[in-house]
Amino acid sequence: MSPTVRVGEIATLVSNLVDQLTQRLAADDAPARLVVGLVGAPGSGKSTIAADLEGQLKEAGLFAGLVAMDGFHLSNTVLDDLGRRNRKGAPDTFDVEGYLAALDRVRADGAPQVFVPVYRRDLHESVSAGGVVSGTGVVITEGNYLALETRGWGAVRERIDLLIHIDVPEEVLVVRLINRHEDFGKNALDAGHWVRTVDLPNARLIATSVHRCDEVWRNPKDEPDSDDDVNDADDID
Repeated sequence: MSPTVRVGEIATLVSNLVDQLTQRLAADDAPARLVVGLVGAPGSGKSTIAADLEGQLKEAGLFAGLVAMDGFHLSNTVLDDLGRRNRKGAPDTFDVEGYLAALDRVRADGAPQVFVPVYRRDLHESVSAGGVVSGTGVVITEGNYLALETRGWGAVRERIDLLIHIDVPEEVLVVRLINRHEDFGKNALDAGHWVRTVDLPNARLIATSVHRCDEVWRNPKDEPDSDDDVNDADDID
């Protein structure tokens, strides 16, 4: 079955999603927690959308916590030892089993409190127990490989109740990602090289698993000639 495609302003899509989740959680047979996943290429806006969704869920009293895939990055020391530091962000540079275990704990009966790692961009490292999932409601998880079928990631999908792919044209991603890498200290040449050799191959891999998602979101502003894409690049993940 193909995913449902929704086109509109992100704020509207998020608001409609909160209404949908409110109804699902009000059902007699609703679980204590629903896990909602946001998946997409680097630079697609997952973290920004997750923050917007978190804010609206908190207003509705339905937010239980955030489990970001980025928190399960292997450390730089481990990546160096494995010879993978030069492609950090690829599927085999994460602790997939740790991520699966965290999702299992989040979904466990009784809605237990779960501490989860978070990724610090200022440190370029994950920090253990930097976030917490507590109480009932919606748990947001976001990352690149939530729908991936291969390389150890296939089991993630079955742990997510609603999975949404954020679809952004590749040429827009390139602009956002180069801006991001330059903001974090790379020169223009190194930023462009990283995008070509790491980010875009990952983005194309992610695109192969869109069919495993429940919904695809597209923002009309995400067009190659949209000024908003360039101006908002600093806040995109």
